[in-house]
Amino acid sequence: MPIVARIRYFILPLLLLSATGLWSPDLPAVDDPHRIPELELEKTFSGDLPEMRKRKRIRALVTYSKTDFFFEQGRARGLQVEFLHEYEKFINKGVKRATDKVHITYLPVTFNELIPALREGKGDIAAAFLTITPEREKQVAFATGGKMKVNELVVAHKDVAGDLKSMEDLSGKSVYVLSGSSYVQHLTQLNQNFRRKRKPPVRIVQADPNLLSEDILEMVNSGVVPITIVDDYKARVWKKVLPDIRVKEELSISNDNSVGWATRKQNTELAGSLDKFSLKVRKGTLLGNMLFKRYYRETRWIDNPVSKKERKRQETFIKLFRKYGKKYDFDHLALMAQAYQESGLNNKKKSHRGAVGVMQLLPSTAADKNVNVKNIRVLENNIHAGAKYLAFIRDRYFSDPGISHENRLAFTWAAYNAGPAKIRKMRDKAVKMGLDPDIWFGNVELAAGKHIGRETVQYVANIYKYYVAYKLASEITDRKTDTSGSAAQ
Repeated sequence: MPIVARIRYFILPLLLLSATGLWSPDLPAVDDPHRIPELELEKTFSGDLPEMRKRKRIRALVTYSKTDFFFEQGRARGLQVEFLHEYEKFINKGVKRATDKVHITYLPVTFNELIPALREGKGDIAAAFLTITPEREKQVAFATGGKMKVNELVVAHKDVAGDLKSMEDLSGKSVYVLSGSSYVQHLTQLNQNFRRKRKPPVRIVQADPNLLSEDILEMVNSGVVPITIVDDYKARVWKKVLPDIRVKEELSISNDNSVGWATRKQNTELAGSLDKFSLKVRKGTLLGNMLFKRYYRETRWIDNPVSKKERKRQETFIKLFRKYGKKYDFDHLALMAQAYQESGLNNKKKSHRGAVGVMQLLPSTAADKNVNVKNIRVLENNIHAGAKYLAFIRDRYFSDPGISHENRLAFTWAAYNAGPAKIRKMRDKAVKMGLDPDIWFGNVELAAGKHIGRETVQYVANIYKYYVAYKLASEITDRKTDTSGSAAQ
């Protein structure tokens, strides 16, 4: 679905703190294809800004995120991309000839690779808002202009937000947060305070490591989880498109955390240039809100698959998912998550392409010799055919020993949506982009987003979130069962 052909001009502040924006139609596109060079990460270079000017290139290490860096219709988008473009304009000020200008290229890496890749000379700027800690300052320098501060805010679903009036109201609540984040550390400190006051601690639930803060916010929006913690600028951007989250500006578990882009310690001229740039950027403006609405206004956000109504409806299906999950070696919750994404567990659904039933399978696919299940309008046959086809895709195309069980599942979902041949091509494209072809999240999904569009990336991400939701609900049920069983004894 086309969103907007070209977004021309955005000015991003270093602070990213308010929700005001300015837009001009006169700026050229910021997403030229040459900005994601193939195999660039295999090359090392550690020179400072004068050498970068001679090379006419600065390499920005970026992490895939629905806020900071992603692909839309094959083009790089996101807040970090827009901000980097503004820096490119800054360093090229006064340069007349196009052939003399410095260009910034975007090199996607995983979050935990940002600092190592920077230090190894595989990139020149770690373009993510990294919290400045003593440990990190021993390894890299930070460019902030002394201005970048971020608060970690409580964000809650609308149905529970009204009960959170002070930090004390978090006592005894479950809070779902990004795995391994500073949020965990700061909630732990809050719990120490609660213990001194003899109050129940916060139950800190670290999210599945494949989920980003944006994914968790979406789960809060759906009501799957009630409360999370997120950096203020992300919370303020996402509340524009997630109508059922409430950002509690008055409830912060940590204030004024210094964050910034990182450079190598020896690259003092680059760091100085970035500091000057940050001081010239207009404080308090954030164009990302307009940008964000354009990207995500037609996105299908996940529903709550574990609400009381949905869980009652699932009783009709659960035995069949268990049966065919066991037969074809799938977690039955993974099968049900896919069916929920495909049809909302509505076996009467029929697509405009002729796909039918809860698994939205074409009769021709079910009739293929590799599936060979008849009459798929019958619920059990539909689930059987869907599971068998998934198993065929998994075993035929993604049986490499280097692919983990989790990634085989993600690749299989992607191929169910886009076709196995396309996903195999995306693995090849990932190699050329310097990404891992055996890992979907943060790797092959970037290649898919660039070359075949957002639909398949979103499809897999949504199923995974439903899968996580089902597992969370199952764990809660198991805990209740264990508690009641212990009480009965």
